[in-house]
Amino acid sequence: MVVGKTAQSFILPNKNKGTIITIPNSRMHPKNIPIADLTYSLPEERIAAFPLLQRDSSKLLVYKNESIQEDIYKNIVDYLPEKSLLIFNNTKVIPARVLFKKPSGGTIEIFCLEPYGLLGDDYHSILQKREKTQWKCLIGGASKWKEKSLEKELIINNEKSIIKASLVEKLSDAYVVEFSWQPAHLSFAEIIDAAGETPLPPYIKRKADEADKKNYQTIYAAHDGSVAAPTAGLHFTEGIFSSFEKKNIATAYVTLHVGAGTFKPVKADTMQGHEMHTEWISVEIGAIKKIVHHLGNTIVATGTTSLRTIESLYWMGVKTILYPDEELNILEINQWDVYETPLSGTNYTAVAALSSLIDWMKKNNREQLIAQTQILIAPGYKFRVATALITNFHQPKSTLLLLVAAAVGDDWRKIYSYAMENDFRFLSYGDGSLLFIAGS
Repeated sequence: MVVGKTAQSFILPNKNKGTIITIPNSRMHPKNIPIADLTYSLPEERIAAFPLLQRDSSKLLVYKNESIQEDIYKNIVDYLPEKSLLIFNNTKVIPARVLFKKPSGGTIEIFCLEPYGLLGDDYHSILQKREKTQWKCLIGGASKWKEKSLEKELIINNEKSIIKASLVEKLSDAYVVEFSWQPAHLSFAEIIDAAGETPLPPYIKRKADEADKKNYQTIYAAHDGSVAAPTAGLHFTEGIFSSFEKKNIATAYVTLHVGAGTFKPVKADTMQGHEMHTEWISVEIGAIKKIVHHLGNTIVATGTTSLRTIESLYWMGVKTILYPDEELNILEINQWDVYETPLSGTNYTAVAALSSLIDWMKKNNREQLIAQTQILIAPGYKFRVATALITNFHQPKSTLLLLVAAAVGDDWRKIYSYAMENDFRFLSYGDGSLLFIAGS
């Protein structure tokens, strides 16, 4: 991907004011990456429609130093160095798909994406709202929704309840829907739990069943908010966690609420025409301290969401160095920040960046960091925190596959060819991999 010997210069603000850092532009800008380079043939029969009965019996592909091994998840500890730190996303999937019957008999499907107008409030407080709440939603059959509101009758705690959905506004990519309900003392969490269905990904061509409520959830899920599971974690069992003790392997938890944008295909010819989805992260100061303590050891991100979170934390830390007196909103990471803005002209260590973020949190009396990230990780990206990634096999022409290519380079083709030729199961309910990041 070498495109010449041009360079970029940035003037850094505040204490670095006036300092010009020149960066050799030795790699293609991610905007110019042709998405056609990130494709492969995925027959529908290779997409896992159901999980295996035993989570940890899923096949595991291990990639390290350009070589591939095969095992099952039950034995993953054998491939992890001593004193590694594994990062897990403890978000919990909510039953985000709600079906309403029209008076005429037709069905309107409302897929809840995220609370509308969420500005730093945690999802827990949003889900505990009483009486009414507004959500950004996708709507199946929106053109047929002519009524002022739709109603659905429920039985909650042996009590009759009514939930209403009213169309408030049409956005460019979704709708704003107001949900209201009676009795008003019930929380939205109780309402959606009773009214909704498990939001299986669109490529699983079947109706969600009762078993999916458990299967499409990690065993460590703790915080409601996702509309898609962090699927790399679905393979983990209590037995696997117990096995970590013999090698002094530590764990830490972050929260990134996965949105439906994770399945958004790249339809543009290059990444410049694709808008990366924005997601909310929530990380406690103790987890960041734990990451700092383990820098120098192997840090394994369990899933692309965990990886995007900890890499975002690094760049947020850099922002606290460059803009120490700014408010929370300055920490937001936008799609191209790490490739174009003054951020890309810096080379702070992970210790310096994360320690600065911790200091910023202490100064602002924050035990928990809640912020947005739109980070795009693509070939040419230099990983700052993660040294390995546990992940499933992803769709062709997706930003998730782009992230994998950033981690292992062109060897992603070798990895996916091996998986295809050796009967690995693909996508959310499929098998997975442990990838040691090239150069780490």
